[in-house]
Amino acid sequence: MAVVKLFGAWLSPYVFRVIWALKLKGIPYEYIEEDLSNKSPLLLQYNPIHKKVPVLVHDGKPICESTVILRYIDEIWPQNPLLPADPYDRAVALFWIKFADDKSPIIAKLYRTEGEEQQVVVKEWLEMLEAMEEHALIGGKKFFGRDEINMVDIAFCMVAHWLGVIEDAAGLKVFEPYKFPRVSSWIQNFKSVPVIKDNLPDTDKIVAYLKRRKEMLLTSKSN
Repeated sequence: MAVVKLFGAWLSPYVFRVIWALKLKGIPYEYIEEDLSNKSPLLLQYNPIHKKVPVLVHDGKPICESTVILRYIDEIWPQNPLLPADPYDRAVALFWIKFADDKSPIIAKLYRTEGEEQQVVVKEWLEMLEAMEEHALIGGKKFFGRDEINMVDIAFCMVAHWLGVIEDAAGLKVFEPYKFPRVSSWIQNFKSVPVIKDNLPDTDKIVAYLKRRKEMLLTSKSN
């Protein structure tokens, strides 16, 4: 059996996307934790362009970028498919994955900003949540893939887990469950799936880390 390795970092939502996909597929793998302040020669060798995690190495061949990795995993290991077989349904899923990829970087700005600048970021996040509520999670679906978790659910992990963590770190509230009942229900459903529930990062550890990062960033801005 080909060896599968995953180079990751403990707080990266993009790494957890890949972890969940491998777990859902039942693929054994070796996890290598990277120190992103002192990246290993292997990581730089496998991802010389962006020098980032995650990197999946399958039979000695590296694959970079989480969405690319997810699609690779789904094609190589067809069991428990993460994308619909129907061409139209697949196209719709890929649209929402692209939407999630485009919007996800906004989340980091929540703890890197303050005042009016932060309110602009909050507005962007609310627009994203409104799009999910009004267009993506219609028809009483439990998950984006209806009754089964799929790649779209994984792609929106920022909303499912990291948004709440960053709210705590930044000391603000963006997500109000009563305003987004479908999104709120989806988050509960998503995080109740055993593979997800049993493979979430340490929330307290991330909050403490992000608070330190926020202080450092804001201090450097004021100097």
